[in-house]
Amino acid sequence: MNTYMVIIELPKHLNEEFLARVPEQRLCINELMNEGRVLQYALAIDRSSLWLTISAHTKVEAKEIVATFPLIDYMKPRFVELAFYNSISTELPKLIMN
Repeated sequence: MNTYMVIIELPKHLNEEFLARVPEQRLCINELMNEGRVLQYALAIDRSSLWLTISAHTKVEAKEIVATFPLIDYMKPRFVELAFYNSISTELPKLIMN
C-alpha cells in the first residue's frame, strides 16, 4: 500500500451550495477514515486549502477516492506520493480483551 499527500486548493469565495455540501463532505471523510483509506485531514484556518493523506495501491486509486468527495467540483487537488509516512496517533489506543 502506498501513501499519498493530497494538497487541495479551495475557492476563495464559498457559495451557499458549497456550504450546504460541507456536512456531507465531513460524513464522507469520516467514513473513509474509519475504513483506513484517509489517514489525516486538515483545513487551513483561512479555509483556502485542505491537506490529506490517503492510503491507496496506486495514484489512480487515490484520485478515485478524492473523486467521491461531495465537494470535488470546488476542489483543485494535487497528488504527491510519499516515500514514508510517520505520525503520532491522536486516537485512544484500541483495547485488547484477553
